[in-house]
Amino acid sequence: MPMTHRRSTVSLGSRVLKVDHAGEFGAIAIYTGQITMARWRARRLVPELVEFREHERRHRAIFATELARRHVRRCRSYPLCGVGGFCLGIVTGLLGERAISATTVAVESVVLRHLEDQATRLRDVDPEAVEAISRIVDEERMHHDHAAAHLAASDPWYRTLRPMVAIATEAVIWLGMKL
Repeated sequence: MPMTHRRSTVSLGSRVLKVDHAGEFGAIAIYTGQITMARWRARRLVPELVEFREHERRHRAIFATELARRHVRRCRSYPLCGVGGFCLGIVTGLLGERAISATTVAVESVVLRHLEDQATRLRDVDPEAVEAISRIVDEERMHHDHAAAHLAASDPWYRTLRPMVAIATEAVIWLGMKL
């Protein structure tokens, strides 16, 4: 008898929330790495980065609460998001203020696009997931906009880091949805 691959019984909404939860952990790790280096390379940004990290902690808690309510375990990509995020934060923090800001713009651009897509896809099938997603969108947009205010589109860090960070962010989201 041929072996068949069993499909997960976790709903699309739960899978999305698992990946979003892992992504928030990654964002916390990015900001933690950046804060560590910004204390040396970009002191002016430290209060903003600390505030953004607190927002991300709150976002992670929103998703964790919803996952617990659904009795769904966290995403298998959770540790990868933490390690990768911290490494990205350290490197971009070492590169200074504009690299930090370019990274935030790149990550948040991808995140906002995914959140909007998720809310649209889940609107009629999982209103609780849409509610959890909707609770974080304004702060994510604020992170993007505040970081963008530190940059010009012609900035070399923005032109260099944006595509690399965006592709990496997309890849982590894709992987999280597959795990």
